[in-house]
Amino acid sequence: MRLPALFTVPGDALAGAAAASARPTSRTLLAIASSLCLYEAGMALNDWADRDVDAVERPHRPLPSGRVHPAAALGAACALTGAGLTLAACAGRPALTIAVPLAATVWAYDLALKDTPAGPFAMATARGLDLLLGAAATAGGVGVGPGVGQRNAVRGGTWTRVTPLPGSLLGNLESVPAAALPGVRQALPSAVLLGAHTLAVTAVSRREAQGGSALAPFAALAATAVLTRTVTGRRSLPSDRTDASRRGPGSRHAAGAPHLADLAAAAVSRLPRRPRRPGADSEPLDTHAALRLALAAGYAATTARSYLHATLNPSPPLTQRAVTAGIRATIPLQAALAARSRTKSATVTALLTTALAPLAGRFARKVSVT
Repeated sequence: MRLPALFTVPGDALAGAAAASARPTSRTLLAIASSLCLYEAGMALNDWADRDVDAVERPHRPLPSGRVHPAAALGAACALTGAGLTLAACAGRPALTIAVPLAATVWAYDLALKDTPAGPFAMATARGLDLLLGAAATAGGVGVGPGVGQRNAVRGGTWTRVTPLPGSLLGNLESVPAAALPGVRQALPSAVLLGAHTLAVTAVSRREAQGGSALAPFAALAATAVLTRTVTGRRSLPSDRTDASRRGPGSRHAAGAPHLADLAAAAVSRLPRRPRRPGADSEPLDTHAALRLALAAGYAATTARSYLHATLNPSPPLTQRAVTAGIRATIPLQAALAARSRTKSATVTALLTTALAPLAGRFARKVSVT
């Protein structure tokens, strides 16, 4: 068990709940427990699959050192996978719908895809699905977002036909959990951003034992810059996109004709104004924007230096430090993604996620993250 890495797991479900514009509930806790089981299952299965390689490169690990029998590791992976799926089922059918492909992705990565070009993409998919698991579990019993989907949903999620939203990344899904679909769709952008970060970290980790490649840490550094810039921006909510559609089709304003209120506003804007004194009528502080900026800065600060060092000198020790930094940076990124929802509950969720970072750092001093 690599305990410090476990602290990066709860933030997935919490960020998913915030991205779905829903408050964390008991279903969110079940999703977190399910994610922890599936994450530990992946670790046990990874050690079982890599036991021969680890005997040469990492002989201190539990299986090569003889502290854990290979059969015990495989059995633990199976048991933890079953426990994770059971907990997801307790969170509702929508959560189980996400947990099944998540578990399949974890097993496919460890047994077949890890050493192939598809390996980093499989890992990124697993992390993105984990965020969607939190969104599906939390949104399965509540309405999410005004004007999107069914607001009064049956607890546990109903299995009915839902008209897909225009331009959705999910495409035309005909049989889906009606209560959770809007929340899952709202969480898709956050899942993609978190997956992009995981993709970059996994690409760097493929050379952590040998070193010698500056391309992967340089690409990860560039990805960090792009993600930092992206998460500082405001996330558009479904209500923002549906305001115009609420007007009737016969509305003159919708047809492009001048609206009386618009003409009045334009006239008032042309009136002469008194020069404002310095400091008077200043814009109020946008606490949501300030929180997003602080969390994004924390994310960049956690990774940038280690990625830069690994780019300039891609030796195994520096590459391993870059991987460790990338894993630890997952927490501030999750918090920043949660803060993008601009709701009070999302702010609390972001701060709660941030509180996991010092715990992960404390255990990282005693136990290796990788």
